[in-house]
Amino acid sequence: MKFRGITTRRRVAGVCAGAVLAGFAGATAATATAPSALAAPDQCTASAVSGTVSSVTNEARAYLAARPAANQAVTAAFSQPRPQAAATLRSYFTAHPQEYFDLRGILAPIGEVQRQCNITALPPGLASAYDEFMAG
Repeated sequence: MKFRGITTRRRVAGVCAGAVLAGFAGATAATATAPSALAAPDQCTASAVSGTVSSVTNEARAYLAARPAANQAVTAAFSQPRPQAAATLRSYFTAHPQEYFDLRGILAPIGEVQRQCNITALPPGLASAYDEFMAG
């Protein structure tokens, strides 16, 4: 039963990975609201949040560029109908769980800045995909 839960989470993560990584290709601007009192003030400026998103985007791109099979799976999913794209990504990330965990680590700073600054740093569709991917 526990293995099934892990497999299901990986499947959801695989489906969302393509959306998250595709969205990062064009998303470097941040949507910011009032910063949280717990975060350092300079960490929550529009330029700091945008810098975090940009840095994560570049790191995710570099990670995929260094892993041709992962890059190919994500690229293939972009041009496929949603059910087929989901199957492509699910299959890839289930077979390569370490890459899933690596990408979660790369994407984590976006969630950290969102929590610390009490903002949404990504457009709504991308934010939804990000949340699903990070939930595993």
